[in-house]
Amino acid sequence: MNAMIDAVRTEALFLSYVQRSQQPSADIIREAVTDTVHRLGEDRCAELVAQEFGEHPDCAPDRMRWARTAVRLAFH
Repeated sequence: MNAMIDAVRTEALFLSYVQRSQQPSADIIREAVTDTVHRLGEDRCAELVAQEFGEHPDCAPDRMRWARTAVRLAFH
């Protein structure tokens, strides 16, 4: 179950307005994740992440790696 929740959180952060260059705090990350999931829903997050990987295969993997690491730090 934890892996599934982390996956949704990672997708939501990936889609959020938060940028790695901002060096966001754990609070900002949690707020962005919550806002994005409430705004888009879990299924729509997955759809949009897939779309981003299709449209921007050059930069999407780096953002996803950052989002995964940021979610681990902010939520665990």
